[in-house]
Amino acid sequence: MDYMPDDNSRYKDVDYWDDRYKTEQCYDWLGSFSKFHHLLEQHVRKTDSILVLGCGNSSMSADMYSAGYHSITNIDYSAVCIGAMSARHSDCPGMSWHQMDVRELSFSDASFDVVLEKATLDAIMVGEKSPWGVSPETACFIHKALTEISRCLKPGGRFVSITFADPFFRKRLYAKTQYNWSIRQFSYGEGLEYFVYVMTKGEELSPGDAALEKKLLEDAKPQPPVACSTQSEDEEDFISNIDL
Repeated sequence: MDYMPDDNSRYKDVDYWDDRYKTEQCYDWLGSFSKFHHLLEQHVRKTDSILVLGCGNSSMSADMYSAGYHSITNIDYSAVCIGAMSARHSDCPGMSWHQMDVRELSFSDASFDVVLEKATLDAIMVGEKSPWGVSPETACFIHKALTEISRCLKPGGRFVSITFADPFFRKRLYAKTQYNWSIRQFSYGEGLEYFVYVMTKGEELSPGDAALEKKLLEDAKPQPPVACSTQSEDEEDFISNIDL
């Protein structure tokens, strides 16, 4: 069955995902857990409490569980997905499943050691016309999600974002002082390169990332209006500057 939507904007539509999850058993965006396990194990401990955002029907959480990560909370905004995945993995104590919006996480502050997302933010932004800038609506969505992620992280906790977006485009979303985290980047894949960003709560942005934030803030400032002269003023100025 072809699960591709007619329009990319439908990736933000919960009805699209509900319909898809009724028949699709499993799909792993950006490759399976084995492809980036070597990077994840450097930043996520087996004893960490982990929140997986937009879990979908990916095998990632189950594969992580098999690898020894046994404290995993999964959320997705599709109730169909959560119902199916909860039933499928009911034999995994310590693994839980909840229907939830990433912009309104119902967890207390500092609840998790790790928040992990794989292609969830990509799906939100897939309908954007240009990678150079996102629409105000999408920018607001992403900001709310990142604010909630930062809130739910413990001091020293890590937000791990796995994406196809390279640093030039993705860092402009993550490099903000208000999220109170540093950013490190890694990559994996042969042929197609995917990226892993690790944001550590309570650490400052690097000088380069801080400079990026400053530049983006300056670029976003409204420019002062340009004074426009009337035709008579232009003519008068022209006449006054003639050297007789």
